[in-house]
Amino acid sequence: MTDESNNSLIASREIAARSFNGYLMLFIMLASMAGFAWGLLNAIGGAGPGANIVAMGFSTAIFLFVSIGFYMLQPNQGAALTLFGSYQGTDRNEGLRWMWPWIGKAKISLRANNLISEKIKVNDLRGNPIEMAAQVVWRVTDTAQALFDIDDYKAFVLAQIEAAVRTIGARYPYDDFTHQEVTLRGNHDQVGGELRLELMERLRVAGITVDECGFTHLAYAQEIAGAMLRRQQAEAVVAARKTLVEGAVGMVEMALEMLSAKNVVELDDERRAAMVSNLMVVLCGERDTQPVVNTGTLYS
Repeated sequence: MTDESNNSLIASREIAARSFNGYLMLFIMLASMAGFAWGLLNAIGGAGPGANIVAMGFSTAIFLFVSIGFYMLQPNQGAALTLFGSYQGTDRNEGLRWMWPWIGKAKISLRANNLISEKIKVNDLRGNPIEMAAQVVWRVTDTAQALFDIDDYKAFVLAQIEAAVRTIGARYPYDDFTHQEVTLRGNHDQVGGELRLELMERLRVAGITVDECGFTHLAYAQEIAGAMLRRQQAEAVVAARKTLVEGAVGMVEMALEMLSAKNVVELDDERRAAMVSNLMVVLCGERDTQPVVNTGTLYS
């Protein structure tokens, strides 16, 4: 590979440009106007016309030359300067500036931009279709890369946000009731941090950094939303029942141990089984219990 091909792979890098104070050049332009007025007055007053015409022409040339080179930069704004297509540097000095008239000037904003992407449909790690949208705060850090390495850096940002959201959405499941996996719904901070890193890696070629990002919309797609809601409800019911049964078993075990330890009643295997059954029904039932008065014995 030749040196020329190697240089074509090197990304542009911003360098500081040297420009002139616009107020100084404005003073020179006003001085040229004063020189033109002086020559005109002398010509009208009857002085030698030749010298006055030269002075007026020279003042006019200076005025036109200086007036073309003015440009103004607001805070957090830069101007990329080019000479016949060759990048000469970026001027970030705010206020009234001046540069040679043959130097091209392309202004670019360095302010933070807040962007909310459109809702897109993504398949999560388990193949479930979900809807996602992200909010991203980004700004240009390298004007040379943004202007000369990318054709349209704003459109590039939109495309890369969508690609990054799809990548992160396919990396994790939407939800996990066992709480054993990282999920999109349950780990917002972690997933949002990975989205920011993914975006910064994708946007580095355009000289753009990401200050903040996160998801503004995250839900199952409409075609499966009802089914997934019923599934979530069923899993929640099963999880609640499991917790209830585990607690009931522990309470029954504790009750039997306390009855035996305090010699409240002597229970054989059949009575123990009956008490366990009754306690489980009482503890796991959804209705209020009703007392039963037993006037006989267990065996009659």
